[in-house]
Amino acid sequence: MIDTPPAKIRIRGLHKAFGRKQVLDGLDLDVGRGESVVVIGGSGTGKSVLLKCILGLLHADAGSIQIDGEDVTNLGANQREAVSRKFGMLFQGAALFDSLPVWENVTFGLLAQHKIMRREARDKAIDKLALVGLGADVADLFPAELSGGMQKRVALARAIATDPEIVFFDEPTTGLDPIMADVINNLIIKTTREVGATALSITHDMASARKIAHRIAMLYQGRIIWAGPVAEIDRSGDERVNQFIHGRAEGPIQMAVRA
Repeated sequence: MIDTPPAKIRIRGLHKAFGRKQVLDGLDLDVGRGESVVVIGGSGTGKSVLLKCILGLLHADAGSIQIDGEDVTNLGANQREAVSRKFGMLFQGAALFDSLPVWENVTFGLLAQHKIMRREARDKAIDKLALVGLGADVADLFPAELSGGMQKRVALARAIATDPEIVFFDEPTTGLDPIMADVINNLIIKTTREVGATALSITHDMASARKIAHRIAMLYQGRIIWAGPVAEIDRSGDERVNQFIHGRAEGPIQMAVRA
């Protein structure tokens, strides 16, 4: 019998609460090597909390998170730093440093880890900017001089600057018009393929989820209630999934609305 290689990311029984509010309640999720998985769900369902637990920004109350078969749930600072070097991150809203030019934003992680000299960093940044469709003339601009779409491209270039093994995308199309959102979706597909990365995204944008995912998983009440290939989500058989993907107010998911 041939052993199946471990998933790139394997999460089992993940719990996280804030006071009495149970946000993650026994969540299970696998992300295969080289796979793009998108976690969907409404606002406040715990998508960002899940991401922060994987990144080590929040400590889970219970359960396990494995990266390449290694449990990273309770790592010390030095071990966590070594694992984090496998990661790239595209933050919601780009989160660029206003006081730094574009090339320093792109190579910030490399410079901070002393993996590159400053005289080499600008050339490296230009190479990564080219992958997201931006020319060398952008390198010396500051974030305030860029449009929202250009800022998102720069943030994507930063996310892949270290050639990470895993890239996380936090609401990658938030605040973008539909055309620019599709441009970013295409760039996510292209750039993750270029660096050979595994991708885990969180979003409530179904157009984006359908475009960039191999598999979609829906988070509801602290657990993954459905996961499967993109092509199967329209026949999930789950009324909650159907309500969410079609954006219907009526259904089993009831939103609290103050009169």
